[in-house]
Amino acid sequence: MKKIRCAPYWMVFVLTALVFFTTGPAASAAGLFSAFETVSRQDGGLNTAIGYRYHQDTYEKGNGLKIRQNEIYSQAAYGADNAWEIYARLGIADLKIGDVFRESEEVFATLGGKVFYPVSGKLGVGAFVQGTYYLNDFSDTVERRKHVQLKDLWDVHFGVALQATLPCGSTMYAGPYLYYSEGTLSLSSNVSDWGYAAGRYSVQNTSIAGGFAGLDIPLAKGFRLNVEGQYADRFSAGAAISYTY
Repeated sequence: MKKIRCAPYWMVFVLTALVFFTTGPAASAAGLFSAFETVSRQDGGLNTAIGYRYHQDTYEKGNGLKIRQNEIYSQAAYGADNAWEIYARLGIADLKIGDVFRESEEVFATLGGKVFYPVSGKLGVGAFVQGTYYLNDFSDTVERRKHVQLKDLWDVHFGVALQATLPCGSTMYAGPYLYYSEGTLSLSSNVSDWGYAAGRYSVQNTSIAGGFAGLDIPLAKGFRLNVEGQYADRFSAGAAISYTY
C-alpha cells in the first residue's frame, strides 16, 4: 500500500498566515468554536490552549455601530470518550467602534461545551454552546470631550457541524451557528458621527446566524494547531494551539 505523506510543518504555518492576511484589519464568541471531537485522552483528561481571533461585527441602533476586536485568550478543557468536552477561557480584547472610539484591552471570560457523535469511521456530527461576558466596561472620549462607554457586553453562540477525519490525524469541520450579543451604550452628550443623542441605549448584533469552518492539524507530540474562519455580518478568523496532557 502506498504510504500517505503528511504535509510538512511549513505548509501549516503558510496556511495560518494566509488566514490572517486575507482577513486583516479591514475585515473583521470570544475565540474559536474549534473541532468537536475532544483532543483529551480517551479515558478522560485535560487539554489547554492559547488562541487569537480577529473579530468584526455590527450592532444595530441608528446608523449601526461597526465593531472590531482583537482577542487573545487561554483555555482549559476537560473531555473524554472522543465524545464530549467542557471548557473555560480567560482572555483580553480591545474594542474599536468606527474610527472614533478605541479602547485598550479589557478582560473577558467564556464557558462552553461540545458533543460529538461519529456517524462512520471518517465522519461525525457535533454541536456546541458557549457564552462570553466582558468583566470590564469599554470607555473612550470621542469628538474631543464626549465620554462614551459600552457596558455589560455579553454574547452566546450555538452551532452544529459536520466533521471529517483527514489523513495524518487532521480533521476538518463546517456548519451553521446562531449568535446573540448585547450591551449598553452610554453617552455623556450627543455624538453626531453616530447619530446618537446623550443617554443610554441597549444595542444588539444585527446578524443572528452565520457559518464557520476550520481545520485542526497535529504538530509535535501533544500539540495541535486549529485554524478557523467565521462569517455572520462580517468575516472573522483566528488560530489556536492546544496541548493534551
